[in-house]
Amino acid sequence: MSGLWQTGMAGRRVATVILALVAAAACVQRVAANDDGLAVWPNRAPGETSDSTGVTAPNRPNEIPPVTRVTKIRRPTIDVFPARRPNGTAILVLPGGGFSKVVPDKEGSEAAPWLNELGISVFVLRYRTNEVTPRTEAAWKRPLQDAQRALRLIRARAEEWKIQPDRVGVLGFSAGGQVASILHTAKGRAAYDAVDQIDQQNAAPDFSLLIYPWNVLQKGTQTLLPEIAVDGDSPPAFVVHTHDDRSSSVGAVLIYAALRQHNVPAELHVYANGGHGYGMRPVAGSEIGTWPDRATAWLKLRKLAD
Repeated sequence: MSGLWQTGMAGRRVATVILALVAAAACVQRVAANDDGLAVWPNRAPGETSDSTGVTAPNRPNEIPPVTRVTKIRRPTIDVFPARRPNGTAILVLPGGGFSKVVPDKEGSEAAPWLNELGISVFVLRYRTNEVTPRTEAAWKRPLQDAQRALRLIRARAEEWKIQPDRVGVLGFSAGGQVASILHTAKGRAAYDAVDQIDQQNAAPDFSLLIYPWNVLQKGTQTLLPEIAVDGDSPPAFVVHTHDDRSSSVGAVLIYAALRQHNVPAELHVYANGGHGYGMRPVAGSEIGTWPDRATAWLKLRKLAD
């Protein structure tokens, strides 16, 4: 009897959290709807011949809350969610989507209410998708260019958003987590040629939250991608994965191990279950929904959150 009661209680807790997420997401969407998004590049992005900001796919039936999926992005933009009481910290969010799409809510704007409450301003990047990416080009390259440019743009306008340029971090989910992992160790080396004065700004994050980073291992091996080269100059990181994620928690563990070997402040959480693609949402039968609580404690420890 008690087991049934506990199961029912757990189900009701998940349902309550989902309803709260629906309300929060609706609020965030209304804020974002007043803005077409901040253009990342002054003209067309490197190598692009189109100005399309993307096509939103129809919602999938029975998906509650719904999930937005945007494809065919050739002109990347940023959705801006400034904190009401900014403490100087900013986070650039890189959503997932396997590079064929970008998920700007479940793995993007739904993080804004949480982080804004901590005094952190949030910037959700709708980076370029891979429809026109040549086979000879890494799928992460154009999103990496967009992320580096976005970090520079945020720093260039830091005074406007009440941000301290040395407190600008990245939150990456899934494919966005792969990009964030590469960005985390690139030491600010730009993946594109400078186009204006904004590109004099630093292109490296001051800290990173890597949430189920996807495909960070070299194919068929148990070693990190060569582009993820941790050393003593790498910034602090908070890393989350699940044991039952088919994209493998081994990559997350290796990123953490490399950071530890180089005495870089880091924290790793591998949950027993929860799968992949949960974003900010709870998963029934899993504790994965508590990861923002762990991240909050880490951000406060680093004096990045109120």
